[in-house]
Amino acid sequence: MAGLPETSPLIDSLYAIVDAEAADRPLGLAFQALNAGCAILQLRAKRLDDVSFLEIAKRVRSACSHAGVPFVVNDRADVARLVRADGLHLGQDDLSIGDARRVVGDMQIGVSTHTLEQAAAAEARGADLIAFGPVFETKTKENPDPVVGLRTLEAICQALSRPVVAIGGITPENAAETRLAGARYFAAISALPRFFEDAS
Repeated sequence: MAGLPETSPLIDSLYAIVDAEAADRPLGLAFQALNAGCAILQLRAKRLDDVSFLEIAKRVRSACSHAGVPFVVNDRADVARLVRADGLHLGQDDLSIGDARRVVGDMQIGVSTHTLEQAAAAEARGADLIAFGPVFETKTKENPDPVVGLRTLEAICQALSRPVVAIGGITPENAAETRLAGARYFAAISALPRFFEDAS
C-alpha cells in the first residue's frame, strides 16, 4: 500500500459522531467538529426523549447545512426525515434497510457491520456507506463486538464497492492506519475532541 502524503489532512476523513447523551455540550461539540472541518457529522442519542432529540437535531442540521457538511441521524428514521438529514445510520438491531427506505426515501443510508458477511449483506441490500469495526479496542460500548483489526478492515475495503467507515477505538494516533487500510472515513466518538486539538 502506498503511504499517505505527510501533509494529508486527516480531519478531511473524520466522520464525527456526537452522542447527545454522553457529551456535556452536544451542540458545542458539533460546532467544534464542523469548525475543524470534519467530513460528515452524525448525531445519536439512544435514550434521549423524542422532543429533546428532535430539537437538538434541528439545530445541528442547520449548522451542518451552513458548513456544507453532510448531516446523518443515527437510528431514528422519523427524525432524519423530519429534519431533512442527508443520511440515516443503522445498526444491526435497528430497522432493516428496506423498511428505512420506506421512511426516508432516497436519503443515503449507512450500516454498522462487524463481519464480512454483515458487510456484504448490507451492500447487497442497498447500503450507501458501510461502517466496519471495531478496528481497535473500544470503551464506547458496554458490550463491544470482537476487535476486527486492520488486516480484516483492509480485506473488507478491497471486497466492497461502497465506501467504508472504520469504527471502534480510533484516535489521532491510529487514524492514519485505517486510511492506509483503505477506509474512506474513520469515525470518532470518545476521542472526537482530540482531533480538534490536532487540527488547531
